[in-house]
Amino acid sequence: MTTDNIEKLYQNYGVLADAKDDISKYEKEYLEILAAVKGSDKEKRLASQFIAKFFSSFPNLAEQAIEAQFDLCEDDDVAIRKQAIKELPIMCKSNKEHTQRIADILAQLMQSEDPTEINVVTNSLLAIVKIEPQGALAGIFSQIHQSTNSEVPNETVRERCIKFIATKVKQLGREVINKETEDLIIVEGKKILEDVGAEEFEHIMDLLAWSRLGKTPAGKKELTQIIATLAFSPDDWHPEDLEYVDRLIQCSQHALPLFTAQVDSTQFVNIFCDHVLSKWSNIATTGGGTDTKLEILKIFAELTEHCGDIEDIEKKINTVYDVLMDYLPEAPLPTEGESVDKDVEKEKAEENKTVPSLQFSHVECALFALHSLCRKSPEAIGADAARLKVLRLRLQYTARLTQGYIKKLKEVTQGKKGEDANSDENKLKIAALKTTSNINTLIRDLFRTPPSFKSKIQLSFASAKELKEEKVVLEPEEKESGAQKRHRPITFDNGEKKGNIVQDSTRVDLVGGNSGRGRGYGRRDYQNNGASFRRRNY
Repeated sequence: MTTDNIEKLYQNYGVLADAKDDISKYEKEYLEILAAVKGSDKEKRLASQFIAKFFSSFPNLAEQAIEAQFDLCEDDDVAIRKQAIKELPIMCKSNKEHTQRIADILAQLMQSEDPTEINVVTNSLLAIVKIEPQGALAGIFSQIHQSTNSEVPNETVRERCIKFIATKVKQLGREVINKETEDLIIVEGKKILEDVGAEEFEHIMDLLAWSRLGKTPAGKKELTQIIATLAFSPDDWHPEDLEYVDRLIQCSQHALPLFTAQVDSTQFVNIFCDHVLSKWSNIATTGGGTDTKLEILKIFAELTEHCGDIEDIEKKINTVYDVLMDYLPEAPLPTEGESVDKDVEKEKAEENKTVPSLQFSHVECALFALHSLCRKSPEAIGADAARLKVLRLRLQYTARLTQGYIKKLKEVTQGKKGEDANSDENKLKIAALKTTSNINTLIRDLFRTPPSFKSKIQLSFASAKELKEEKVVLEPEEKESGAQKRHRPITFDNGEKKGNIVQDSTRVDLVGGNSGRGRGYGRRDYQNNGASFRRRNY
């Protein structure tokens, strides 16, 4: 660094600043400023500021000026880089035709490993989006596609750019994002969805739902069709593979808010009935805290609320029936008033050693779905008298268990105030009460003659999706006499006895919404062209 060079830069700055309307006559001075990007660190820092300040006055030198500033954005010194990056928005203010190119370069700089530099890049990108949103976003989208299609894909740039667009666009709102820019977002968002990772999928779908597509029935319908294509391909479906199941779950969760009375969920209901519920025993499950099958049942139950006319409705009702039967306990064989031989008594004794499991949340979802589909074809459930009889026997036993549980839950939740009423434990019990009450309501409809499907309920998890798993254990009957013989103590997670309940011996598991929507599944990659999805390498 020489003092003369620094002094010369300041002199050139003074000449240009004083030239005013005659500034275009001083190209020589501006060219000397551009040349300073090859100088010392101090020269570079000064040059980055001076280049941007006088950029609009020398349109004939715009190309050289942009390249000079870009050189500084790639300097080895992070302080110089950040200074140059900060100045880029100034170059767009009066020269919007350069916005797309500058946004493209800024998007490339998102690969930096320095958090402070990333923050500067983000602020500069945001500034030029405010100046010229369509050009700026076009530049960012261009870099997303380049980062994906290059011989060595740059996943960091792609991910950060997608996240930037998804979060910042909605923050800027429609005061900045005009119709033309929104059109660009929709077109480019659809392109990205052709090959997208799970987190990217969520970002883009949230953005498209925010756009005008999420505001009209036709737009919502289009979004659900896009999601359906990503969620499932009949030629590439492996229910035993958790990757495929997770993909279906995540996509379906994004589709659910789009369904209304004008936007039916029939396509998804068909997918679930024909390819998921029909292969229920093959569905991949996890060993962790997420109950995959409960997730599927929750989604399916909500889907049935908005389904339209369905082909082969009887077949689909039978499929849901079979799944429901997996979760309804068999009623114990009668033990009084019968003459049985010793072999039968021995067999019953062995059976009674096995404690059946009643998963209330699973039952609620499957029963709700059956009820919803039967509403479209009320005669279907009674077409096979034998199947209806078996169903009613199990429902009758389930109702006995449920009614006793409801009674006990009312006892332990009524009268709670203040902190006790707002405790997590009490909220769980209230949700459990809602679940069991729903089951009872639905069961009553199925015991009408003929079965009726007029009752309307709100699924318990629709307003409480953050429940934790609660287990209720009904202890085996102790030897008692008189009216006490059929009473059982009910024990919650901590083993504390809360009172007695009229029940047969059983274990009841209430699995709440801990495995509800948005629980943070691992990254999954999927494509909507029917090809197998892949996991991106990082």
